[in-house]
Amino acid sequence: MTDPHNDGLFLTPLTADEWGDDEYAAFGALLGLPGEKVPRAGSGHQADPLKFDIIGLLARHPKMARKFLTFNGWLLQRGELSLRLRELAVLRVAHTRRSAFFWGEHTRVATDGGVPEDDISRLAEGNDGFTGADLLVLEATDELLAHGRADASTWQRLTEELGTHQAMELIFVVGTYAMLAMAFDTWRLDAPAGSASLPEPAVNPTINRSESQ
Repeated sequence: MTDPHNDGLFLTPLTADEWGDDEYAAFGALLGLPGEKVPRAGSGHQADPLKFDIIGLLARHPKMARKFLTFNGWLLQRGELSLRLRELAVLRVAHTRRSAFFWGEHTRVATDGGVPEDDISRLAEGNDGFTGADLLVLEATDELLAHGRADASTWQRLTEELGTHQAMELIFVVGTYAMLAMAFDTWRLDAPAGSASLPEPAVNPTINRSESQ
């Protein structure tokens, strides 16, 4: 059966006339608003759904999107992991998985949240220059992406440095954005105009460094 929401190759974001009660409820789960309070598509409001292609794509499956965005909204807005550590992990996921969309989007989120541009540029080259919790989070992210798990020693260091809650959240941040990168790369979602460009892979990446030790 042909899906009327699919152009035959890739999904496209909802158009203004495709937004209904279920779709607004899904976006509302992220915003912390009931569906009827969500700005209408095409309104030009700061939270106009048409300004967020990622939401317009997820809302193609509004029931799934509502559940997912409830979780993702909590992770981004109410989790205990600091914005800096969270965004270092997300940017490492974007760079490793070659997600131009998430590199561009989360470079903006990171810089708006106070992460220096020099740190973002350094992150694209590997882990050199990072110390303390920053380095630990990047090493753990590398292990999760490469092996599907963090080493026992890494997990112990995470819980000692960050506490159990933040250590747990880190795994869910990495897993969530790895999953989203797969989805939006499959659907060919372009980075917003003017976004930071995805840097080339590092010549001497530090990923898997533990394997050579």
